[in-house]
Amino acid sequence: MRPLKLSEKILINKGSQLVFDYTQDYSNRLLWDTFLKKAELIDGAENAGVGVKAWCVARNGLGMETKYVTFNRPKNTAVKMTRGPLMFKSFSGSWLFRELEHEQTEVAFIYSFRLRFPFYIFKRTIKNSLQRNVRKRLADLKTCIEGT
Repeated sequence: MRPLKLSEKILINKGSQLVFDYTQDYSNRLLWDTFLKKAELIDGAENAGVGVKAWCVARNGLGMETKYVTFNRPKNTAVKMTRGPLMFKSFSGSWLFRELEHEQTEVAFIYSFRLRFPFYIFKRTIKNSLQRNVRKRLADLKTCIEGT
């Protein structure tokens, strides 16, 4: 089965360095990421970066451990799942931060995943749910960061 892909983007009226740093600071994560109820760097890491692992738990109780494979401040970051919910055979995500003008950044969240049997039978429902969640997370990020 080919990977399923989804992407969403939003325009935030702040500079790319500020937006990038805000999203990668795990002490801020639960302030804006309403999809999650837990988000932390693990294995003693204090800052996000290549090779660093994070543990995040969604409000629905599903947890995922990811490892940073790219960390290019302030332009992009990418993670891949190292341990996660049974339904995912694989999962990866990239966040892109493109400064359009001074103090204006386009933020894009791009995800790619494969589902295990029997979950791929429900691929449209799962993809649509994730798409809605990503759209909401970006809207919440915009609201939160523009209010700071």
